[in-house]
Amino acid sequence: MEVFLHPDGRLEFGGRVLRAALGRGGVREDKQEGDGTTPAGLLPLRRVLYRADRVGIPRVAVPREPIAPEDGWCDDPGHADYNRQVRLPHSGHCEELWRADELYDIVGVLGWNDAPVERGRGSAIFLHVARDGLPPTEGCIALPAAELRELLEGGLSGVRVLAG
Repeated sequence: MEVFLHPDGRLEFGGRVLRAALGRGGVREDKQEGDGTTPAGLLPLRRVLYRADRVGIPRVAVPREPIAPEDGWCDDPGHADYNRQVRLPHSGHCEELWRADELYDIVGVLGWNDAPVERGRGSAIFLHVARDGLPPTEGCIALPAAELRELLEGGLSGVRVLAG
């Protein structure tokens, strides 16, 4: 399924339009680690992670796996594990995937800076659950939980993020 995300947060697919949260820095083609932007381009859906203790197994066409309290994502450009899922504790700076809030109850891991990984070009670009009111993210794409599940289970293969 083709999905297009506009810089104003309009997400279009199958004749529908949804609202999504984007990075606080907007959309950029030259994404860098920590800049708060959502990268422009085609971001393929690599796999889906989920909190099995909170949500049912998502019905998706890509690999899916439950996360555990020890799961993290390395966002340390100086570390060999940069932009990879890791086990915590970890020697590099990492984001925890097992969160107290619901934001990572379902996470679509989007293909950004992963084939190959380039140091400092940005990490952990996810499609995840949005906060109420759709405030900006740190660079991810976020939707309300029901809409995220609908999109993922509708055969999503990736998101084309359009630059301004």
